[in-house]
Amino acid sequence: MQRTRIFFTGVGGQGTLTATKLVSLTALDEGLPVTSGEIHGMAQRGGVVESTVLIGYLSPKITHGEADVLLGFELLETLRALCYLKPGGRLVGNSESLPPLSVATGKAAYPSLESVEAKAKAVASTVLFLPCRTLAQQAGAAQSANTVLLGAACAIKALPFGMEALERSVRKYLKPALAEANLKALELGAKAALR
Repeated sequence: MQRTRIFFTGVGGQGTLTATKLVSLTALDEGLPVTSGEIHGMAQRGGVVESTVLIGYLSPKITHGEADVLLGFELLETLRALCYLKPGGRLVGNSESLPPLSVATGKAAYPSLESVEAKAKAVASTVLFLPCRTLAQQAGAAQSANTVLLGAACAIKALPFGMEALERSVRKYLKPALAEANLKALELGAKAALR
């Protein structure tokens, strides 16, 4: 079994918690011991959402420098969460901006993709950013940007299970009306990651 600590970060409305649940349930279905937790979440759109999935560990906590994988659904939040990634870890993130409330209110500046990539490359062994919202729209549902990111992470073997397991979970745990677009989103994310 591959022990893995995964840190998820984004803002409300991006499906960060749905992605956390999908990864957790997929790991359980694969017989892997999994613990997950929500570190901070806002029910409203635009609030910071952070969650964890730990496979092969008893605690749902990830401290600075411990995450094997960082899944970033929003660029600024990915930058803020970079401190959780261990040296040599893997980062898969959304390259398209969705400025959070802190930027809209002038409390924070929005970073460029290039600056976030440079900081990530100073820590991570793998840094992959892709246009998740655009690919999700191609899949038929902009709300499936979260599964685009999961498909990319699966394709580069950042998750301790394969694409088939993740596809089974999408069919099993998402509403039937959502499954088809999310399956297409997984496929588009995987293809984009392997280019």
